[in-house]
Amino acid sequence: MVKLYIIGSIAALALLSHSAAPAQIIQNHDSDAPVTLDAGRIELQDRSDRVMFTGGVTVTQAGLTLKSNRLTAAYTNGAKVDVNRMDAIGGVTITKSDLRTKSDAAIYDLDRKLITLIGNVTVNQGTNRLNGGRIVIDLTQNRTSVEAQPQANGQAGRVTGTFTVPQRKKENTVESDNQTP
Repeated sequence: MVKLYIIGSIAALALLSHSAAPAQIIQNHDSDAPVTLDAGRIELQDRSDRVMFTGGVTVTQAGLTLKSNRLTAAYTNGAKVDVNRMDAIGGVTITKSDLRTKSDAAIYDLDRKLITLIGNVTVNQGTNRLNGGRIVIDLTQNRTSVEAQPQANGQAGRVTGTFTVPQRKKENTVESDNQTP
């Protein structure tokens, strides 16, 4: 039971400590904060070096929350437990403050430092919205790419978004600058 708790905690911490949707949207996240995990069931598959969380999985750390139907963490079991990859499947949401991402699935490859959100991906922050079929966040290169959702007829889809443009200060007009006192 202690091993299961340790692996579960490491998996949850690994996911939240590097979760970002799109790269710099989640800034100043405290990856050293305590992690809370809640699931209907946790199954340690020691021979396969993985742990599976099912039944409405919720992982929270410092105001960042990941929810999914199922979360699987693959690990190597040497001198210490090292989580290599995590897969969240079914109704995946990641939230923090006014940020909300949704996708059908998410994969976090810790070795390659890549987070991939797959299927019906939406990112909302405030009034801004971005839609695509797949978002890949490269934590090493500090780069995010968004690909379109394929259409049902097999044609290529489009990445779409709506963004709020902040109001800019109006500069003094030429007339007011040229007036003499």
